[in-house]
Amino acid sequence: MRDCYCTVNLDQEEVFRTKIVEKSLCPFYGEDFYCEIPRSFRHLSFYIFDRDVFRRDSIIGKVAIQKEDLQKYHNRDTWFQLQHVDADSEVQGKVHLELRLSEVITDTGVVCHKLATRVLECQGLPIVNGQCDPYATVTLAGPYRSEAKKTKVKKKTNNPQFDEVFYFEVTRPSSYNKKSHFDVEDADEVDKMEIRVDLWNASNLKFGDEFLGELRLPLKFLRQSSSYEAWYFLQPRDNGNKSLKTDDLGSLRLNVVYTEDHVFSSDYYNPLRDLLLKSADVEPVSASAAHVLGEVCREKQEAAIPLVRLFLHYGRIVPFISAIANAEVKRTQDPNTIFRGNSLTSKCIDETMKLAGMHYLQVTLKPIIDEICQVHKPCEIDPVKLKDGENLENNRENLRQYVDRIFTVITKSGVSCPTVMCDIFFSLRESAAKRFQGDLDVRYTAVSSFIFLRFFAPAILSPNLFQLTPHHPDPQTSRTLTLISKTIQTLGSLSKSKSASFKESYMAIFYDYFNEQKYADAVKNFLDLISSSGRRDHKSIEQPILLKEGFMIKRAQGRKRFGMKNFKKRWFRLTNHEFTYQKSKGNKGDHPLCSIPIENILAVEKLEEESFKMKNMFQVIQPERVLYIQANNCVEAKDWIDILTKVSQCNKKRLTVYHPSAYLNGHWLCCKATADNAPGCTPCTGGLPANIQLDIDGDRETERIYSLFNLYLPKLEKMQEACGSKSVYDGPEQEEYSTFVIDDPKETYKTLKQIIEDVVTLEQEHAQYKRDKFKKTKYGSQEHPIGDKSFQSYIRQQSEISAHSI
Repeated sequence: MRDCYCTVNLDQEEVFRTKIVEKSLCPFYGEDFYCEIPRSFRHLSFYIFDRDVFRRDSIIGKVAIQKEDLQKYHNRDTWFQLQHVDADSEVQGKVHLELRLSEVITDTGVVCHKLATRVLECQGLPIVNGQCDPYATVTLAGPYRSEAKKTKVKKKTNNPQFDEVFYFEVTRPSSYNKKSHFDVEDADEVDKMEIRVDLWNASNLKFGDEFLGELRLPLKFLRQSSSYEAWYFLQPRDNGNKSLKTDDLGSLRLNVVYTEDHVFSSDYYNPLRDLLLKSADVEPVSASAAHVLGEVCREKQEAAIPLVRLFLHYGRIVPFISAIANAEVKRTQDPNTIFRGNSLTSKCIDETMKLAGMHYLQVTLKPIIDEICQVHKPCEIDPVKLKDGENLENNRENLRQYVDRIFTVITKSGVSCPTVMCDIFFSLRESAAKRFQGDLDVRYTAVSSFIFLRFFAPAILSPNLFQLTPHHPDPQTSRTLTLISKTIQTLGSLSKSKSASFKESYMAIFYDYFNEQKYADAVKNFLDLISSSGRRDHKSIEQPILLKEGFMIKRAQGRKRFGMKNFKKRWFRLTNHEFTYQKSKGNKGDHPLCSIPIENILAVEKLEEESFKMKNMFQVIQPERVLYIQANNCVEAKDWIDILTKVSQCNKKRLTVYHPSAYLNGHWLCCKATADNAPGCTPCTGGLPANIQLDIDGDRETERIYSLFNLYLPKLEKMQEACGSKSVYDGPEQEEYSTFVIDDPKETYKTLKQIIEDVVTLEQEHAQYKRDKFKKTKYGSQEHPIGDKSFQSYIRQQSEISAHSI
């Protein structure tokens, strides 16, 4: 049996690690990891490790998906075979070369060839065991000879600048050398030769140097032009005759959702964005652009995510949700089924609660969920599933205490409920009460079907999906959370006969504890509080909100006159009041070693690698000094920079310029200024929206919506046809058109016409931009090194398109 965990990597840089599943050959992780990808990459890789307590964890196998292939597996559950991992196949990075083949005529009139190979630089080499000391070997190889030369080793960098030239004699005149196998009268010999560049990591261990990648170039391509300079992707070693092991290592099941949005500047999106944002005011709302998006998308969720983000960003979410909810309530016949379907309304409210209510969940549930995950009290109440030595009564009591505590924290949390959620609940309650005037409970059930069924209950059931725990809980804890979630859901639903609503008899018996009026009253008071209009709570702003925490490495700030300026691992915490670090994770009450008030953060910027020869570093600039910090990987570095920038965005004294490198040995490395308080030499990067809770880019969300409309263009055209046929015939609906909700054919037709126009215009802009870029881009440039598969497939597409248009 193995104790396995899985890591997610961009090329070979780890950005996420699952928990360890012990003693299993079929581990289930059930973990979600979401990230913005902050840099270019060639492979998204997943490594499976077997934990070893005494030695380094051993690698079992990997799955590597090329960036170009991610689209093939987009949002599909797929089983991938694990591949062997060996140093020869693990390659990343690119190399910049210049080759020159020249003919030299000797005194006797014989022509011989000389080759100059210049190794300029490399970029993005892997870091092996925390270090990279690269060098290159250059080999001229032919049928009868092999001649190798080597560059100097560059210490502690994965972007080495070599700039070294090596000269090789390719052919020599016969009289030059007595050794017969160098006699080459025929220049065809050149065609059989190749130049090989290998990159190595100089290792001082006994195992020898590690291979980082190679490049093989036949000399015959220098026949056309004598000089050649380009960037190349490094390739795995050619394993020639080494037979690869093909034994079965097992397989890994993944669901990868990868989206890539190419976003224009704001003005391109104005027509489509304005059309979307006025959706709330369109009568009837089913004729609005946002509602149409919900109608044509295959999954309502697809439409809800970008719509909610866009409306939240522009402060229009409450009127929009009120309008679509009101329309849905009007279509609902039975008060008991209100908001129970997976409609656009319910998906949009789910998404809004997830975005706006994240901090509310943290404050309310996190402390008790953490305790349940750590303490492992037995709570199984199904007599069939009891383990040996467990007592049913004790388990029931444990579970009852948990349910009671969670119920209390939820029903007492009304004042912390975010304003935007309260405003939405107020409008749901009004719509429902107006539609079903005879039913007094409907104004509660309309709200409880969201706050309990779709917000608190799922967060208790899967705390990892709501960022309440870092990993999927273990099976026992998961079962406890399932039982609590079921009970809370039923308590919040206010249905008349509670015990009868359970299929399992043991749940019905357990639920008798809660069949008291005080529980129903507490739920109603809570729902009244969160759905009352005009409630603005100032207290919630006073308590510090924890925004992010985690281990990073920081450099001593040089406060002590003779202190060592070394690097130490520290636990960092950021709230909306201060940024602190302490020695260990500890408790919240522990006194931090250093606390920086948010108003003292003047800028947060990346730090150039040259400063300390370390990757993923950034700097927090304060009035007297700079704090240099190293994050664990590129994703984490971007997250910290973004959130620190956002929190300090409104500071009065924010800097406009900064030093991209460190101040070392009496001068700034970037601009060579000697005064440590010299003003910066580079403009600070652009500001982010100052709203801490939501960092949303409106243009990007509009681009996402355009992509969806473009994807479902045939459906838009079908819907337009349906509107035409309805307004002309106005008789019974034709069967093929009945899939769309069309209340007002004329209004809807007008909206559809405009959507299609805007989408086609944007589509043309994208195509034009690609064509222009294609003309300017050189294959072999730094952006598109030779060996770049995505660029090659792009060239194929473009040549097909241009041939087609001719």
